[in-house]
Amino acid sequence: MKTESYGERIMDTKTIGDNPIMVSIEHVGLVRHDRLGKETTILTDISFFARQGEITAIVGPSGGGKSSLIRLINRLDDPTTGTILLDKEDIMRLAPLALRQRVAMVLQKPFMFEGTVLDNLQRPFLFRQEPLPAAESPAVRHVMELVRLAHDLLGRDARSLSLGEQQRVNLARALITEPHVILLDEPTSALDRPTGDRLAATFHDICSLQRLSVILVTHDLRLAGNIADYLIYLEGGRIREAGHPDDLLNNPTSLELRQFLAEPEDKKGEHHG
Repeated sequence: MKTESYGERIMDTKTIGDNPIMVSIEHVGLVRHDRLGKETTILTDISFFARQGEITAIVGPSGGGKSSLIRLINRLDDPTTGTILLDKEDIMRLAPLALRQRVAMVLQKPFMFEGTVLDNLQRPFLFRQEPLPAAESPAVRHVMELVRLAHDLLGRDARSLSLGEQQRVNLARALITEPHVILLDEPTSALDRPTGDRLAATFHDICSLQRLSVILVTHDLRLAGNIADYLIYLEGGRIREAGHPDDLLNNPTSLELRQFLAEPEDKKGEHHG
């Protein structure tokens, strides 16, 4: 396992350059129990951090714990052990709704509420019982520009849009609440490659422009290699290797990552147990 540079990165939780630490995961474990009380270990001793203005990609086979891990960061689930800090504050001290205003998640399959694109962008404000932004408001115009959607789409029925457009609306709906962190769970897996590449470029631009911390879960090594600033390989609920994408993809040191890289592309997303 690649531990030296990874350990240095974990230990240095201060500002590096102009990019402060936004999310810090410290020795996190997750154990689930079935109806009979049998324990299943999902995650074991996970430690890493994600910086503002950077994309941290978590790659690995399905069933390895990637989605379970990012669900912990906005408290869709809680860890069994360890600590998760958001801008140095323990997230367990934050109310889940308050946390999710700061840590937004964009799921693999975009969900559109009934109504127009504008209705969907207004939905977070409706939930929070806050004034709804109008179509011409700076907030709406800004997020539409960020996700590269034409302003005249605001009046369209959101469910009539293409899958790629719906994913962009999904992203805009997350961004309009001005979060500090965006969690992306396999956001391009349902898209064809050109559409997925365009959306990935959008993630990269938004991360830089908005100074967000983006944590991306994917089994797509090509995507991760193209846009990530830092790469984590997770398998069997453990971090097997972590570092710069070029280092991991070109010179893997762990047996698990070498085997994963050797698999055909169409096998990488399959469940590995």
